Amino acid sequence: MGSQAIEKNREGAEVYHGAALCAEKAVELLAETNMPLGLLPLADIEEVGYNRATGFVWLRQKKALTHTFKQIGRQVSYAAEVTAVVEDRKMKRMTGVKSKEMLIWVTLCDMYIDKDDPSKITFKTPTGLGRTFPVSAFGKDDDGTAKAPAAAAAADGQAAVAK
Repeated sequence: MGSQAIEKNREGAEVYHGAALCAEKAVELLAETNMPLGLLPLADIEEVGYNRATGFVWLRQKKALTHTFKQIGRQVSYAAEVTAVVEDRKMKRMTGVKSKEMLIWVTLCDMYIDKDDPSKITFKTPTGLGRTFPVSAFGKDDDGTAKAPAAAAAADGQAAVAK
């Protein structure tokens, strides 16, 4: 399903290739939408696309990976293809992202930062259930196991520009 949506939104989209450039563009996208910079700790990103007219974004990596956000003790699985529709402080209609809750992998479809309390980020499942965590748990300095050196370097470089 994600591939069909990507092809549908490819026309008119900004598309980037190459691990270093894609890692940089992924961090830029997070910064532009006011989301935590460590939210997408993807490794070996091969393609990033962003259709600004529709808000549709996709990230393709060589293989799926699991990342542990140590501050909240949660494992998150990122498929080889991750898609979402982005807005300010929000990612909705996500595909390719799951969180481990008590031995079960749960699909995540939406995440947002409430404008009234910007210190909290909420993740929702397709069934409407949600969980809220501190935004600080998803900072670029999180030392989870899956962060690639190129992504970390790009994130560090982008953070210096953003300051």
